[in-house]
Amino acid sequence: MNEAGQMRGWWQRLSAGLRRTSSSLGSAISDLVSKRKLDAGTIEALEEVLIRADLGPATAGRIAAAVSQGRYDAAITADEVKGILAAEVERVLDRVAKPLVVEAAKPFVILVAGVNGSGKTTTIGKLAARYRREGRTVMLAAGDTFRAAAIEQLKIWGARTGAKVVAREPGADAAGLAFDALGAAKDAGTDVLLIDTAGRLQNKAALMGELEKVVRVLKKIEPNAPHAVLLVLDAGVGQNALSQVDEFSKTAGVTGLVMTKLDGTARGGILVAIAERFALPVHFIGIGENIDDLAPFAARDFARAIAGFDV
Repeated sequence: MNEAGQMRGWWQRLSAGLRRTSSSLGSAISDLVSKRKLDAGTIEALEEVLIRADLGPATAGRIAAAVSQGRYDAAITADEVKGILAAEVERVLDRVAKPLVVEAAKPFVILVAGVNGSGKTTTIGKLAARYRREGRTVMLAAGDTFRAAAIEQLKIWGARTGAKVVAREPGADAAGLAFDALGAAKDAGTDVLLIDTAGRLQNKAALMGELEKVVRVLKKIEPNAPHAVLLVLDAGVGQNALSQVDEFSKTAGVTGLVMTKLDGTARGGILVAIAERFALPVHFIGIGENIDDLAPFAARDFARAIAGFDV
């Protein structure tokens, strides 16, 4: 199958994966507009439906306003509402749908952050596989030193992808490991260095303090490192994802987002609210555990999938 065919197949799977989100939203819209003509009460109820779907108040308000435009006391079909929904969601997301460009820096250092359970370490493995397929050399740094399982998981991904792994014993200093890994990657002429980080320490201040320290020591070797800071978000956490973006951005200078587990939640709309509020680039989305279940983000396909249309 050629690349275009592979991407179409992937987005068809995304459409299926987002069915919990689109079905929940579609049912609520159908129930609302099929029973009465548009009036102020219907529009208000529609806006509430969209907010409950985690789309965010700003986007929900614009969709409701667009639906009502010139249609008071007129009937409207659920598909017409969903068409307006898709168009508005695409408009919001189109501004943030940007690829992660691996530039000339050698190594190009990608720091990957996120809370435990977000799919952070798995995402690193998938990115390693992607870059290896592109013919790049890759090194992985097991910087989540507080979880032995994360260290072992990264070693497995290294073996699967042919990427060298820098790891220490559980409990080792994460900043020191990152420092050593960057030095080793420079010496080896490695193209991409992916650094895992802890997702949960004894409290939030400790977690953020460690991230700050990792960034600080990287800059001692390479002032421009890390060249990208990716925050991995689990779509299923809904509104809590907004506070995660806020906190990690302040601490680690997040440059882009990866959203995972979109196939297991009815809360996929949260990506729209995040885009509206933070305008951070969305580089990749994930819909499963397999090595190829991560793809560059495309606004139109996501918008159509969340509205329940074929992509």
